[in-house]
Amino acid sequence: MKFLVTGGAGFIGSHFVDFLLFDNDVSKYVENVTVLDKLTYAGSLSNLNFARQDSRFRFVKGDIRNSKIIRKLLSDKCIVVNFAAESHVDNSINNASVFYETNTTGVVALLEATRFFNGVKFLQISTDEVYGSITKGAWTEESILQPNSPYSSSKASSDLICRAYFKTYGADIVITRCSNNFGPRQHNEKFIPTIFNCLFQNKKIPVYGDGNNVRDWLFVSDHVKGIWAAIIYGKTGEVYNIGGGSEMSNLELSSFICTKMGYSSDQIEFTDDRKGHDRRYSLDYLKATRELGYKPSVSFDSGVELTMEYYKGISKATNKGWIANNL
Repeated sequence: MKFLVTGGAGFIGSHFVDFLLFDNDVSKYVENVTVLDKLTYAGSLSNLNFARQDSRFRFVKGDIRNSKIIRKLLSDKCIVVNFAAESHVDNSINNASVFYETNTTGVVALLEATRFFNGVKFLQISTDEVYGSITKGAWTEESILQPNSPYSSSKASSDLICRAYFKTYGADIVITRCSNNFGPRQHNEKFIPTIFNCLFQNKKIPVYGDGNNVRDWLFVSDHVKGIWAAIIYGKTGEVYNIGGGSEMSNLELSSFICTKMGYSSDQIEFTDDRKGHDRRYSLDYLKATRELGYKPSVSFDSGVELTMEYYKGISKATNKGWIANNL
């Protein structure tokens, strides 16, 4: 198998690359892995330190909007996994245009480049945020898309573009939509790293609004395994939700980590709510379980422990052996 992983120097993408190269059951099928990444603030070559030791790995700095670069990197029967995206909701509120340029225009450029080759499989990594907010129950893959931020609307747009290329050109495309990821290497701007970093520095943890916004949390290694299952077993043109099955409010999450680290809830400080802040996300991933054999295996508590060790700088997750045995 030949892979082009766009956005592979980021949090989730780099874990997927390590999974391809170092998982004992998967690595033997991998011929080569090329990572294309623009290396914005959210991507780092240090995330690929293990991968760069493997002779099958190649890194190219570049933008997914550049079709010429993409065509040079592609080949027949290549598997393209697109992680490349601007992803922080607050940033999208402050500067929406860059999100549409990368998350939407970039996907068009990628898909156009794939049309010059035969047997290319394209996996689009999307988000549960495209569904909007849900008061009760959980979204299925048939739920309508009602994005509420520039970020989520740019991702919903790219999902629909992928559908159009499947319907119009017969492109081999599978879309996955995940819930909130967490784990080692996540950028400090995200909520769980923010909690840890605030506690390490004895600062207040900023929580939007009343703290009762609910998210479903997914440890990164479970997400990676779900993506692999979608590549191997996913049906062309289909969408698969990949959830973690660990719903909790932002206030509950903050209190949980405070308690685990020996702090009181006095460390939590409520701040002005985010514009258009979705109240609750919830994914039904029964389809992925039924068709892909997917189910999360890392409990939220275990995931938090591993993440906490990483941010303390003493984690086993900093060595290749941990990657091979746990992803």
